[in-house]
Amino acid sequence: MTQALKDIVNHSLEELKAVEIQIIDLKGKADFADYMVIAGGTSDRHLHAMAGKVQDDAKAAGFPVLGVEGEDSRDWVLVDLGDIVVHLMRPETRQLYALDKLWSLPPKREE
Repeated sequence: MTQALKDIVNHSLEELKAVEIQIIDLKGKADFADYMVIAGGTSDRHLHAMAGKVQDDAKAAGFPVLGVEGEDSRDWVLVDLGDIVVHLMRPETRQLYALDKLWSLPPKREE
């Protein structure tokens, strides 16, 4: 089920020419989702178009959209699909927060 949703998100973003799509496996690193998808957009309109496409395609396939954050933002929109959280960012915002680097690190071991 998660694989199907991952494929839908990836296809939606590719279709709208998202920049540098990265899918990060969060299993063992976070409790809020299994995967994080990070993709870049060239403008605020591009970010919002991608967010809308992801939501529409997920709903059409029967997956719930739990929430959207940043609908008024020009730099960062988040789409919560439950098992997958999608971050859509302008390049300068993506570079500033570096979520791809932060979440790609191996999980800390408890001692």
